[in-house]
Amino acid sequence: MRHPPQHHTDRMSSGETPPADEPSTGTQIGVSAALLLVDLMLVAGSVYCVGTAGWAGSYESGGSAASGASRTAAQAMWLLGGGAVLTGGGLLALGWRIPGIVQLVVLGVGAVLVSAMGAG
Repeated sequence: MRHPPQHHTDRMSSGETPPADEPSTGTQIGVSAALLLVDLMLVAGSVYCVGTAGWAGSYESGGSAASGASRTAAQAMWLLGGGAVLTGGGLLALGWRIPGIVQLVVLGVGAVLVSAMGAG
């Protein structure tokens, strides 16, 4: 007797592999770790650029010190926020839940951090 095909929504036993259209949890964690490293370097570089712009602006005469740092912070915020939406949303749309959430959280927090640096 032939059994009906199982759908990916059916529960799997611990010994079964995930459906072919969904990446395994181990693969998702590996991709998340690699992307986390890239994300942290991008956030650190953005923080460094905003800090350097503020430091360099403090030596300029006039009130342009705050505007230079805030302009750099705004650019970095849009870069990080756009990266969070594009990469995180794209990964979630492809079914890569763990890396998508990591992208959204790390780059989103980085955008908020850089924005706060430019405002303060």
